[in-house]
Amino acid sequence: MSNPSLSRSECNVLRGLAIIGIFLHNYCHWLGPIVKENEYQYFQHNVDWFNQVLVNPDLSLPFHLLSFFGHYGVPVFLFLSAYGLVLKYEAKPHLENATQFVGINGKKSFNWREPLQFIRYHYLKLFKMMIVGFVAFTMLDAITPGAHKYHFLDIVAMLGMFNNVLPEPDHIIWPGPFWFFGLMLQLYIVYRLFIYRRHWGFTVGLMVICVAIQLALGFDNPESEAMNRYRYNFMGGMLPFGLGILYARYGEKILMTFHHNATNFFGIIFCCSIIYSLSGSMIGWTFVPLFICLLSVLTAKVLSGVNWLSGINKVLEWMGVISAALFVCHPITRKIFIPISRQGDLYAGLLLYIISSICLAWLFSQLMKKIPNPQMKKQQ
Repeated sequence: MSNPSLSRSECNVLRGLAIIGIFLHNYCHWLGPIVKENEYQYFQHNVDWFNQVLVNPDLSLPFHLLSFFGHYGVPVFLFLSAYGLVLKYEAKPHLENATQFVGINGKKSFNWREPLQFIRYHYLKLFKMMIVGFVAFTMLDAITPGAHKYHFLDIVAMLGMFNNVLPEPDHIIWPGPFWFFGLMLQLYIVYRLFIYRRHWGFTVGLMVICVAIQLALGFDNPESEAMNRYRYNFMGGMLPFGLGILYARYGEKILMTFHHNATNFFGIIFCCSIIYSLSGSMIGWTFVPLFICLLSVLTAKVLSGVNWLSGINKVLEWMGVISAALFVCHPITRKIFIPISRQGDLYAGLLLYIISSICLAWLFSQLMKKIPNPQMKKQQ
């Protein structure tokens, strides 16, 4: 494995960029007159609507841009999660020997205890983050207009993080952004069973298979419920996740970043143009997450390398630190302030949402520190 290509500060900046995109997108796309995104399915009419907005821009343009593109913060989080897994678990051999044991006949066999312990540890880490926001949101939801009708299985599936695999996930996952927890748990399982310390071919093979199936679904009907359910699960996130694995292992051989800020800046412009172009077709849309990850890495490199951008860099780094708390609390503030924007004052509602979300995220981050961290036993 090569030396880390991203510093801790740059990783936090990436988290900051990702969470800003996600929490602003999740507000903007709830507004009726605003362009809708192609997150789980590809709708050509959304692309046409977005292009019309660009041709005839108005004061709502930032809302349209955030609604259409902001959800791509999710692939950045998947990329970073994979990157972190490799740095944490593949730099040291502390899991390798525990996966096998030698029986009395001298033959090696697979030891399921360690992988199950790994999955349990990461499930508890996700649960610690999710439960605070879920409890607070459900209490607010119950006493505000438009309360969701929960069913027993919906709640169990949310807490068990397997709601992504159930039929009609759009209607049973509430709050909606919490689909991410089930996705991450699936990817932790995939990493431990199929990718950890294995040849790069396993990672690339999974990426190719998942993309090929998605393209097949897209050629059949990119608006189908089959496509929707497919992208709600790990297969839809395998491309950026696999890219993060490869980038952690092989660095700039995977994502080309440059050692001059000017060159990286032109790389940013190139990525933006490619992302816009690819978003106009189903095939191109499938590969947008690759360029989103490259764009994010280039942006983090420029922000950390240009002195007069240090203020923005520090703000984004701090946002990255509170990103987990902001992710779990923003559905609460969204439901409180979205009526203001829906009643006509778009920017007043958005500003109150931003201020309250960041303040609440800081409070949540302090609360989450009080919850004990799960422990993973070290193998002898």
